[in-house]
Amino acid sequence: MAKNILICDDAAFMRMMIKDILTKNGYNVIGEAENGAKAIEKYNETKPDLVLMDITMPEMDGIQALKKIIAGDPNALVIMCSAMGQQAMVIESIQSGAKDFIVKPFQADRVLEAVKKVVG
Repeated sequence: MAKNILICDDAAFMRMMIKDILTKNGYNVIGEAENGAKAIEKYNETKPDLVLMDITMPEMDGIQALKKIIAGDPNALVIMCSAMGQQAMVIESIQSGAKDFIVKPFQADRVLEAVKKVVG
């Protein structure tokens, strides 16, 4: 059965790119969110198998959203995405419960490798 994935990024073109990579490889994108607050809302509505979450977003950043999602569902699977050079944020997100980390700009095979590793 195809895994259901929620994509969270403030840039519409990034969401589109990730969605394209995932759908071409048999995954279902069941929702998109443009900030952390919306991500939490969508997570609770859709209960996805996996969340791909950008760190830097308006309203609520990805790390805050990650912490709230994990607090509500300790089994939540989240992969964080961010630009180069944010090592401290990478460490914080992994300590906060993220399962993996993808660096932008994305390579399709790296996105798929991370997704496969986390949800099979």
